[in-house]
Amino acid sequence: MTSSADVRSDVEAVAPPGARGSGVVVAGLTVSLGGRTVLDDVSLRVAPGGLTAVVGPSGCGKSTLLRVLGGLPVAGTEVVGGEVEVPLAQDGRPDVAWMPQGDSLLPWRRTLGNVALGAQVGGASRRDAAAAARGLLGRFGLAGFERSWPHELSGGMRQRAALARTVLAGRRVLLLDEPFGALDPLTRRDMNGWLAAHRAQGVLGDGAAVVLVTHDVDEAVALADHVVVLSSRPGRVVARVEVGALGRDAARRVVLASLG
Repeated sequence: MTSSADVRSDVEAVAPPGARGSGVVVAGLTVSLGGRTVLDDVSLRVAPGGLTAVVGPSGCGKSTLLRVLGGLPVAGTEVVGGEVEVPLAQDGRPDVAWMPQGDSLLPWRRTLGNVALGAQVGGASRRDAAAAARGLLGRFGLAGFERSWPHELSGGMRQRAALARTVLAGRRVLLLDEPFGALDPLTRRDMNGWLAAHRAQGVLGDGAAVVLVTHDVDEAVALADHVVVLSSRPGRVVARVEVGALGRDAARRVVLASLG
């Protein structure tokens, strides 16, 4: 069985100095794009080790929120008001790792090389990164596929490899932007079940604050501690749901009712 200590040891071996320990705070964030308000007075907090899902209609600003958190706003985006607190890396940039909707695996790298890239980007040597990646592959269900090319992996396996790469970056904040959105419904359900079961065993590392953007309510309540519901554009917070306090079924009903 995977323990959080096992994952922590692999990640900490290659993590940049100072990684882990700080959460995310967004207070009254208002963002415009091309002169039009995209997000309006949005607030949320994600504690270290916590996972908050953000759901809402298409175009409500969910991905814009992630881009602001990651310091990667699209051209024309302006933060009009509010505050965002995200831990900073030594280079002064947000200490975040981003996982987009597609797996973004490099076709010329085998599974081990793709996963190890997360640590190499953070400054780890190729040798240390590869050693840490080997330690994670088994915990992500990829043992025995170290030398497989991306096209030889199933969709779910590619997404697990991409998630392992994100975790191995050793950042204090993980931003997951519809990470399973490109999968077929059955594979997506399997991935949600796998991550829900393994998160308790520390598969996302120890102490990272995780923000998950999704349009799938079932995914949100299955994976998150808290769910923040945004309205249609401009995105405003219309509900905050604590999944553990309500239970998944009740939380799902509240989220669906909030979405209208």
